[in-house]
Amino acid sequence: MSRILLRVATGLTLGFLYLPLVVIGLYAFNAQRVQIWPIQEYSLKWFGEAFASTSVRDAFVLSVTVGLEATLLALLLGSLVSLAVHRFRFFGRGVLSLALVLPIALPGIITGMALNASFHNFGVPFGTLTIVVGHATFCVVVVYNNVIARLRRSSHSIEEASMDLGADTWQTFRHVTFPVLRTAIIAAALLAFALSFDEVIVTTFTAGTQETIPIWILNHLRLPNQRPIVNVVALGLILLSVIPVYFAQRLSSDTTGAAVVNR
Repeated sequence: MSRILLRVATGLTLGFLYLPLVVIGLYAFNAQRVQIWPIQEYSLKWFGEAFASTSVRDAFVLSVTVGLEATLLALLLGSLVSLAVHRFRFFGRGVLSLALVLPIALPGIITGMALNASFHNFGVPFGTLTIVVGHATFCVVVVYNNVIARLRRSSHSIEEASMDLGADTWQTFRHVTFPVLRTAIIAAALLAFALSFDEVIVTTFTAGTQETIPIWILNHLRLPNQRPIVNVVALGLILLSVIPVYFAQRLSSDTTGAAVVNR
């Protein structure tokens, strides 16, 4: 009986999470501009219009560009800070750890307002750079959490053994530390890119006149004639978001790091 209840609860939870996404996916094939349920006729014509839209293509390119740049910045900062926090003991270490994870817990609108005010005060023009900086504030948290979790599962003794055998700091990092962290770093990069690609609240405060894909959806959602194309773009965004999250989940469960440690 308990097994049946667990299955029912699991099904209800999955339905609660994914049924709205399924509805959006079905509306992407709706032949009519007006959204009515049940759908009377299905068509692929809106996909052609979406692919032919210059604004959609520009928004997609901007989202990919921002996602890649924000991910690279987050990888650099998040990995270095995680190594420093894990390897060294210093005053304020606990406060620093809290400060690093706090941005992802704060409401996005607060982060966006703070960034917007800061850019205004320092005279930084709004554009791709400001969006990248805004996205990096929460992408750093993802990288930091993934890398430091892997470091805590690894043993520092293998690095000491490498140094005892004559390897310098760079050789130890290249042949010992990095192989342990590799899958965690890749998983963090995939998650950071997915978060950046989908982000809308912070982007609203830092994009200026530019449109990423989520901002494009938000701006065109209020236009009835654009609703079918918005549904197509939303479906594409859902499918594209699944790919990095899936591979990040697979990499996060990878045991390569543990295998290296236990040799």
